Amino acid sequence: MASCFTDLAMQYIDGEWRPGTGSWDIIDFNPYDGEKLASITIATIDEVDQAYRAAARAQRAWAEINPYARRDIFDRALRLVEEREQEITEAITAELGGTRLKARFELHLAKEFLREAAQLTLRSEGRLLPSPVDGKENRLYRVPVGVVGVISPFNFPFLLSIKPVAAALALGNAVVLKPHQDTPVVGGTLIAKIFEDAGLPNGLLNVVLTDIAEIGDAFIEHPVPKVISFTGSDKVGRHIATVCAAQLKRTVLELGGNSALVVLDDADIDYAVDAAVFSRYVDQGQVCMAANRVLVDRSVAEEFTEKFVAKVRTLKTGDPSDPQTVIGPVINSLQAHAISAAVDQAVAEGATVLVRGGTTDNLVEPSVLTDVPADSSLLHKEIFGPVALLVPFDGEDEAIRIVNDTPYGLSGAVHTADVERGVTFAKRVDTGMFHVNDGTIHDEPLVPFGGEKHSGIGRLNGETTLDAFTTLKWISVQHGRSTFPF
Repeated sequence: MASCFTDLAMQYIDGEWRPGTGSWDIIDFNPYDGEKLASITIATIDEVDQAYRAAARAQRAWAEINPYARRDIFDRALRLVEEREQEITEAITAELGGTRLKARFELHLAKEFLREAAQLTLRSEGRLLPSPVDGKENRLYRVPVGVVGVISPFNFPFLLSIKPVAAALALGNAVVLKPHQDTPVVGGTLIAKIFEDAGLPNGLLNVVLTDIAEIGDAFIEHPVPKVISFTGSDKVGRHIATVCAAQLKRTVLELGGNSALVVLDDADIDYAVDAAVFSRYVDQGQVCMAANRVLVDRSVAEEFTEKFVAKVRTLKTGDPSDPQTVIGPVINSLQAHAISAAVDQAVAEGATVLVRGGTTDNLVEPSVLTDVPADSSLLHKEIFGPVALLVPFDGEDEAIRIVNDTPYGLSGAVHTADVERGVTFAKRVDTGMFHVNDGTIHDEPLVPFGGEKHSGIGRLNGETTLDAFTTLKWISVQHGRSTFPF
């Protein structure tokens, strides 16, 4: 496994694997045991420029390739992911501390999005529109934007790099990818290697392993990319939106969340407990759609809380390579300290501790808190770790008020015996996605994915991907002769 990281600890620019020329290295660590996986000399501003220039050179010829030929490359990429599934699973476990369960979940979705990318190659359809002018034919073409810059996160790096990268390429664009510095291989060069082996022409996908401490805003300010796709925190997302807006550059921003899972008075309590525990604790709670808050009608709160706490106590924390482990390490010590500080803050504010997990290095055991004061900042922000906040409520109106009392609006769920009651509830929530009688964490290739408020701008998946990575071009043809006033 170590050789995999060593072999891929390189920049990938214009089809060439080469070291960066920066003055310092990114050290790629295993967050569970601290093993050094690789040392990567970072890319400089000049190398970011080289990557974008290579992408621009390669893109025009790629856009002219028969879409059926483009589709073949994604079919081959999918087969390679299937053949290398064990290797990719081990890389996910080593580089980001993902459990076996998490790796299966991530790989399943990544394969689904590669299948969808293969179909996207055939979906840039044009239209003929009528004209009030006699003899005029209006043709509307859907064309690639050109070059797309993708910045991916550390929590689901394989999936959340594959998803925009494959879609943008399928629609005739070229891509420059900057993965998170904590997951440079799984989120970056491993994907480049798959597409290289699948036969993607040189220059169409470039991966730069670097840090803003070295390049500043060069990745998003560069004149070549027409769209920047970013998944990460709302703080960084707001900065990217500001910089890109000044250049009239489009953005697709999938940002943070403070999702709520709501249990109404007629819910199936055992099922709701299972959904809530998964929604809060999968991938150590490092999921933008995770149920930070679990709202429970006061009439069933006692039963729900007892069963929820009992189930949380069964979750095994430890070595992510152990198939029995549910909660592995968080990505780094900074995150571990932030999670512990959030629990300490809640306790200092008067919250009741139902489960208090300890922290050892990057292993953070699950915690469950209730009676968090209504004015606590913890109820309004994203806690990116295994901490659940149980919040009782009296009636649906109060539940709606609490659910919407956050600057975020990404995902959520409601549990009820009456499906239409759940749909009516969902319509009242200010969020991009909401699920009835299920968990809060979902992503599907055909369904628009994205949030409201501080949770992002734009959507991906299905038809919305066409809007994200293509543009519309009007070409009119005048059959006969126009008349002019002079």
